[in-house]
Amino acid sequence: MSSPVLQPRTRVTRLAQEAVDKARLTVVPRVRTRAPRVPFVTLVSLVLVGGIVGLLLFNTSMQQASFAASSLQSEADTLAAREQTLRMELDELRNPQRVAQEAQQMGMVIPTAPVFLDLRTGKTSGVRTPSTPEQAIQLLPPVPPKPAILAPPPTVVEVPADTTTDPTTDTTTEPPADAQAKQKNKNRQDRKNRNR
Repeated sequence: MSSPVLQPRTRVTRLAQEAVDKARLTVVPRVRTRAPRVPFVTLVSLVLVGGIVGLLLFNTSMQQASFAASSLQSEADTLAAREQTLRMELDELRNPQRVAQEAQQMGMVIPTAPVFLDLRTGKTSGVRTPSTPEQAIQLLPPVPPKPAILAPPPTVVEVPADTTTDPTTDTTTEPPADAQAKQKNKNRQDRKNRNR
């Protein structure tokens, strides 16, 4: 009876021993394999070239955007200046003084004595007189006369002509340097006198 029980036990022991033998760690020798260098170098080269090309394209697009922005800014400045000019012209055209002057040039006359209408009663107060251009109120004051000190009479300087000519001397030769200097000084004095 004991023999059938022993058989599975020895069988289990044998299986356990085989499993332990299989489970033992052993040192495996290192196998050196070299990875091929050509694909790695190609990959690195492609990444570098792609990065440089990408940077160049990005830089070019940024410069184009900068040029477009500067041209748009210049156009905006021009349009702002044009708008300011047009606003100034519009303000000048709306000026009541200018409107009144143009009305006078067309023949309209500002009455000297206005007449007022009372809306409740419908009656007018004031003397109704026709306005004529001679009686109209002048919008611009007369130009003041210029004081005599600001408008002096002109000073006329007469230079005597050299009437003595010697036919033996050549008129094409230049006068001596002293004579030229004297003539320049005289011309300066004449200009100073004219300016006073």
